[in-house]
Amino acid sequence: MEEKIFTVTEITREIKNVLEQSLPAIWVEGEISNYVLHSSGHRYFSLKDENAQIRCTLWRYRGDVLQFEPSDGMKVIAWGKITVYERTGQYQLDIIELIPAGLGKLEIAFRNLKEKLFKEGLFDEEHKKPIPQFPEKIGVVTSPTGAAIKDIIRIIHTRFPSVEIIVNPVRVQGEGAAEEIAQAVKEFNQYKKVDVMIVGRGGGSPQDLWAFNEEVVARAIYDSKIPVISAVGHQIDFVISDFVADLRAPTPSAAAQMVVPDRQKLLEQVGTDLRKLKLSVLSLLEHLEQRLESIRESYGFRRPFDIVTQRSQKIDELGLQLISMVKKCFEIKANDVSLLREKINALSPSSILKRGYSIARKLPELAVIRDATILKKEDRIEVKVFKGRIESKVELIDLN
Repeated sequence: MEEKIFTVTEITREIKNVLEQSLPAIWVEGEISNYVLHSSGHRYFSLKDENAQIRCTLWRYRGDVLQFEPSDGMKVIAWGKITVYERTGQYQLDIIELIPAGLGKLEIAFRNLKEKLFKEGLFDEEHKKPIPQFPEKIGVVTSPTGAAIKDIIRIIHTRFPSVEIIVNPVRVQGEGAAEEIAQAVKEFNQYKKVDVMIVGRGGGSPQDLWAFNEEVVARAIYDSKIPVISAVGHQIDFVISDFVADLRAPTPSAAAQMVVPDRQKLLEQVGTDLRKLKLSVLSLLEHLEQRLESIRESYGFRRPFDIVTQRSQKIDELGLQLISMVKKCFEIKANDVSLLREKINALSPSSILKRGYSIARKLPELAVIRDATILKKEDRIEVKVFKGRIESKVELIDLN
């Protein structure tokens, strides 16, 4: 068998197919070198460590949405797929996403947990509980010394002074903070006397907010029977608790505004609604008054007796028609009964006997004789005629 000889293009394409189809998208950490921002907008560079390097491409439509501009010496974590550039036969990393290394590991952990909980259904809308419109008691899980708790208390009491606020103080960053937050959520559920919870803190770095990305906090919020509003950081910050909670507030202050209505605006709305209701009632009364006046001036209202007598006459006519119809119905039924009686009489045994027929029955059992074979000589029989009966003995049986 002749050995196949590949062209350079063919073997390069075979290598390309093997690499691209066998390797999934991967995370790669390294230091940027030989960085080039081409006039086309595409970015080309290498990722290296102390022992090796790999060429990378970052296409313009992906690079332009980065929140930073890469540069030589920057340590990053890249998410991408291995491809082969056929012209040079060089494999490279086609970058889908690029993250500074300092934040990259946190971002990867965030995404992995987010994907895990999403697959388990913890983010599903069907599990979201409605936030009560007029809560009487609000539980707050946050730091007792931060600006967030002051803003929450101030805004809630300004908007709806009668609401009671119960604070369960916790650490919101650092080692053990996530466990404290989760425990506070569980304690409110054991307490059972708050209508809704606000769980959160003010702004900070991704590391500062990390407690709200911990699985223990996510599961405590998901298991809560009390509705939970997640209020962590600033509007641009998203944490795992935002996705699990029944409602996400962009900031703690926004959570305070969302959890209770504005009492003053409610009073103003009630006043507006009352004025609208008053106008509607007055308009209705005016309409009814006009309608009553129209009825009062109508022919029917001016001559009610005439209408009553006409209706009475119509009722009498209908009554006579009904009696006539009932009488005719009875006549038809009586005629039907008479015909049926004649048919019954024509078919009755007495009518048959009257025409000269008789009925013979064997004694003593009085069995009707339809076949002479049931008799023998000396058997007693009864013969029923139209008037009377005859008893006799069998002297002759003729079967012909």
